[in-house]
Amino acid sequence: MTKLYLAIPCYNEEEVLNDTAAALFNKYKELKEKSLITFDSRICFIDDGSRDKTWDIIKDLCSKNEIFCGIKLSRNKGHQNALLSGLLTLKDYADAVISIDADLQDDINAIDKMLIAHENGADVVYGVRSKRTSDTFFKRFTAEGYYKILEKMGAKIIFNHADFRLMSKKALDAFAEFKEVNVFLRGIVPMIGFKSEIVTYERFERTAGESKYPLKKMLALAWEGITSLSIRPIRLILSLGIISLLISFGILIYTIVSLICGVAVAGWTSLMLSIWLLGGLQLLAMGILGEYIGKIYLESKKRPRYIIEEFINQ
Repeated sequence: MTKLYLAIPCYNEEEVLNDTAAALFNKYKELKEKSLITFDSRICFIDDGSRDKTWDIIKDLCSKNEIFCGIKLSRNKGHQNALLSGLLTLKDYADAVISIDADLQDDINAIDKMLIAHENGADVVYGVRSKRTSDTFFKRFTAEGYYKILEKMGAKIIFNHADFRLMSKKALDAFAEFKEVNVFLRGIVPMIGFKSEIVTYERFERTAGESKYPLKKMLALAWEGITSLSIRPIRLILSLGIISLLISFGILIYTIVSLICGVAVAGWTSLMLSIWLLGGLQLLAMGILGEYIGKIYLESKKRPRYIIEEFINQ
């Protein structure tokens, strides 16, 4: 049997938290009856600096039932850092930790298969969506495109996998060696390299509350993933520079030939086009380089990725 802890990051989840707790409590009873987890397994909610009553609800759950525990961060640090705090804290208490979002859109029945895969020797078990029929066309198109772009950039990630996964204590101890401040978990975990398995499931609609990942945050996370895992955007700048140089040589040859043939005409349009094209490429290049330099700056400061204000674990 596995001593299992669930790590559940929460941000302003007062509308769904009690229902989530009830569903997970029933799931744990079922897992214990199947002898898949030990009786001292726990469910841990991580409050990522919520502005509503999320932490009050977590404290109330912990006081009423010892199966629940809670971590309160000193301020909002974002989903990835909140989840990171849970994984690194709980690894000292559990044989394995499963991370899952508080809205339970990920199917908790997949936990059974994850535990079986873990007992069969897998140190990391990825929860992978079997299909995206519940998503809008726009979200499905952009999500699948994003995974393909990351793959082209050289980043090793699991297609259609977010942050629903099981990690053994062995995997978590290895994961703790990654010290970077710019955290993109779904890209870092495959770097560990231990035996892994995939469990597929169907994702449900959110029952209450609002998504904590609107388009703006999704784009920010996407850019974080690309720049945290790959330097190919910088190499693309070099490629664009070479292409621009070749085009410049072509324009130079065309200008000389036109001058010799006596058909040279003051080309205001081509001149302006060249200026705007080169100016845009330069700004793009500086922006991408600046992003990487900014990340180096943040890493060099070695600031804590999160600060735990309170930890309730009975």
